[in-house]
Amino acid sequence: MASRALRAATAAFGMLAVAAVAGNAQAQEEAFFKGKTIRIMVGFPSGGSYDFYARLAADMLKAHIPGLESAIVENRPGAGGLIATNALYAQVPKDGTALGVLPDTIANTQLLEPGNSKWDSAKFNYIGTFTPVNSVIMRRANAPAKSIEDMKTREINVGCSGKNAQSYQFTAMVKNLGNYRFKMICGYGGFNDLAVALERGEVDMISNGWSGWRVTHQTPLKNGEIVPVYQVGLKRTGELPDVPLAQELVTDPDARKAIEFISGGTAIGRALIAPPDLPPARVEFLRATFDRMVRDPQMIELAKKRNLELEPISGKEVQKIVQDIVTTPPDVIKKAMAAFE
Repeated sequence: MASRALRAATAAFGMLAVAAVAGNAQAQEEAFFKGKTIRIMVGFPSGGSYDFYARLAADMLKAHIPGLESAIVENRPGAGGLIATNALYAQVPKDGTALGVLPDTIANTQLLEPGNSKWDSAKFNYIGTFTPVNSVIMRRANAPAKSIEDMKTREINVGCSGKNAQSYQFTAMVKNLGNYRFKMICGYGGFNDLAVALERGEVDMISNGWSGWRVTHQTPLKNGEIVPVYQVGLKRTGELPDVPLAQELVTDPDARKAIEFISGGTAIGRALIAPPDLPPARVEFLRATFDRMVRDPQMIELAKKRNLELEPISGKEVQKIVQDIVTTPPDVIKKAMAAFE
């Protein structure tokens, strides 16, 4: 009996010791952020879904990190979001005061365009994902081609910002692997510029995350002024069960694998990301903070008011998704690279 009591007391003491260590680590991390400002870098202009989630994070971080002076969003558009990606990777303090909401395609881009990629996606510290985001390719209702089948025989103008952006990649891959007659017209800025071009009839079709369409184009969607053609993701989003996935538009099995690889970033979606080389305790603190934020009723209500989806994924899970992408077999990468030519 005495031996059993001793073991129980020892176990209880061990648990208390672990809790004390965890509490000290938490207090140390909170002390670091006291009086500081966190910058959240976004690779696109204001008004798109990346920006919306960054501002949601900024609004909530101050409430969940005691003593934090402020959290601000810093838009750094350019090169399909890669200017901000390079900045977060190599040009910011590696202490957690600079975070980012970056393109969900950066792991794919690293493999598809190694000469232009100055980062290693697996070295970023993923803090957590707010929601996976399928991209939806939307056409004007009065576009010359009305269905995806029409687009095999009738040319349709597709707006895009640049070859590094999903607005190009998610349409070029279907064009080249499925033999669709998409005429790519690049050079626009972010989503806002592309949306204006679509409204003016300068282009017939553009791509954007479904979360962005839901926020900015509720009325045109409801009135049928714009029509979803296909979506990019590993599974159909629940709100668009009848809109086909990009890989369903091609018949070649290798082309399907290539499109699924290119689509892998949709599972990463709108993620909060920290630069490489953060102290491990800081990473764990930020991940725990994120997990509390996305369960906070105040944040859930705020996201609902802003018409933003929340389907959180933990930082560790997102890190694994990224690792799976960067270890894709070379033959699949080669086929995907051909899709962007």
